[in-house]
Amino acid sequence: MPESAPRSSILNVNIRDKSTLYMAYMSFVANGGLFIPTTRHYEMGHELFVLLKLIDEPQPLPVSGKVVWKTPTGSANYQAQGIGIQFTGDDALVVRDKIETYLAGSLGSDRPTYTM
Repeated sequence: MPESAPRSSILNVNIRDKSTLYMAYMSFVANGGLFIPTTRHYEMGHELFVLLKLIDEPQPLPVSGKVVWKTPTGSANYQAQGIGIQFTGDDALVVRDKIETYLAGSLGSDRPTYTM
């Protein structure tokens, strides 16, 4: 039986480099989103709060989100198990813009990511 989602629904996510950010960023999701590798079970639509420590940012970026993608254990093509969250709320566009600034020039790449 999979481990249940924590009651607090707060995730601390630390992305230390552009390569990992590229792999995790979900540009195809409205307002942007992130894939977060995890073994915890979340339902689609589950709302959470993320504290995102992003590369050179001095403080974690707070952003609300909801689960819009799930990759289960043993998925095809050896994809990492985890969830994709869509950014929601007032901070969504600020976080999306910061991520896209870090990824400028590589967003149109055909390199594989955690989700595609």
